[in-house]
Amino acid sequence: MDNDGARGKLILVTGATGYIGGRLVTKLVAEGYHVRVVVRSPQKLKDVPWAESVDIVQGDLQDADTMREVSQGVDTLYYLVHSMGSGRNFDEREADIASTVAAAATAAGVRRIVYLGGLHPEGVELSTHMRSRTQVGRILLESGTPTIAFQAGVVIGSGSASFEMIRHLSDVLPVMPAPKWVLNHIEPIAVRDVIHYLVGALDLPAGLNRTFDVGSREVLTYADMMNQYAAAAGLPRRRILALPVLTPRLAGHWVNLVTPIPRAMAMPLIESLQHDAITSEHDIDQYVPAPVGGLTGYRRAVDLALGRMRAGEVETSWAGASQVDTEADPLPSDPQWAGHTVFTDVQTYSSTASTQKLWSVVEGIGGENGWYSWPVGWAARGWMDKLAGGVGLRRGRRDAKELLTGEALDFWRVEELVRGERLRLRAEMKVPGRAWLEFRVEPDGSGSSYYQRAVFFPQGLSGRLYWFAVLPFHGFIFSAMARNIARAAEALPAEPAAA
Repeated sequence: MDNDGARGKLILVTGATGYIGGRLVTKLVAEGYHVRVVVRSPQKLKDVPWAESVDIVQGDLQDADTMREVSQGVDTLYYLVHSMGSGRNFDEREADIASTVAAAATAAGVRRIVYLGGLHPEGVELSTHMRSRTQVGRILLESGTPTIAFQAGVVIGSGSASFEMIRHLSDVLPVMPAPKWVLNHIEPIAVRDVIHYLVGALDLPAGLNRTFDVGSREVLTYADMMNQYAAAAGLPRRRILALPVLTPRLAGHWVNLVTPIPRAMAMPLIESLQHDAITSEHDIDQYVPAPVGGLTGYRRAVDLALGRMRAGEVETSWAGASQVDTEADPLPSDPQWAGHTVFTDVQTYSSTASTQKLWSVVEGIGGENGWYSWPVGWAARGWMDKLAGGVGLRRGRRDAKELLTGEALDFWRVEELVRGERLRLRAEMKVPGRAWLEFRVEPDGSGSSYYQRAVFFPQGLSGRLYWFAVLPFHGFIFSAMARNIARAAEALPAEPAAA
């Protein structure tokens, strides 16, 4: 197909609020395609970077009239809708939705449907979740509209439910009792490669109607994937005990207990891991060339998911300052439990002091000026850090009033400085994780607003235990710091009137 011609045609994406759908739309928009999405709740898309670049239609995929209307003039329809399976008659509901969408596409003369299903072996009893995905693929393939049904295994990327289960289990548990399926063989695939194949489907020959297995060509066990993740995240090797007694239901409850992944999602994820998931054919190579540089290996996919490939970028899951630029980046529509675990303490204060006064106190923090709350506690933390081989509080500060980006400040480092507005400090004390302390000053009428945030990315179980151990102290240390900084600014002498 002529690429320039394809970009003039209308692409309809269902499931745009989902993990794959949101990233596919990002890619299609970036490549200049005209995209329409149909969602039940457009509000979920208000913060995604492409919201103003697509046609957003509010509607229900089960409504035949809506689907016939939104399918008019569509060249390719992406079917990326699939809940993780809960409730009675779940698979029947999924089949009904697929049938409604397929009938609308056929009636509207849609040229092609593209579907993403799950990789599974033949001749075995599948879980309800996997059986439903297979049934949806069959309905689309038999619809009369040429359909490409990709079949992928575990998708690796920040926000992917499968990857998040690996992330959270590996982060929390140095020793993990697990069902015997942790020794099953799995062929993962990076989310960027999934998107590559989905976009590549636009150029496939007209009339092609079939499934394609897609994967990384790297076969691992689930235990291997957890340990490679641990290595990428800087964690010790995880000890995984494969037990024959943990049923999928018990394992689902266990995952829900030790990770933030909802039980309704953990259960079908675990059930789908009961069998090996390996590509049985590589026919896609005849139609869609591999991505530039080749398929992404598992370890590199994990590094991308952790943000390790973008030099100089702070974790986007809390900084949130950069626009999404790769399929591995977080999206605002991702679920709340996706991404690296992060703990925060936020304090705000309204002050009668001017922003200039308040900022002068903020920029003068540390060193001889102290930290404006419980001096004995800060000193004790410095002594503890020194005993642990850290820098302690003895470095002080270069100048009593002025800071510079990159300089040391007690056991912090000035990471970002926008004078008069914002200061971000990165912790250099010995902690089981990474920590920042951020200050912001804004005008508020005749006074000012003070914003303070402590951010901690725990490393492994020790990082989580550390945060909860110091949490009682944070309750009064950080609140007192915010209050005392604001009061110190209010106590400063009045500024001289302008001549």
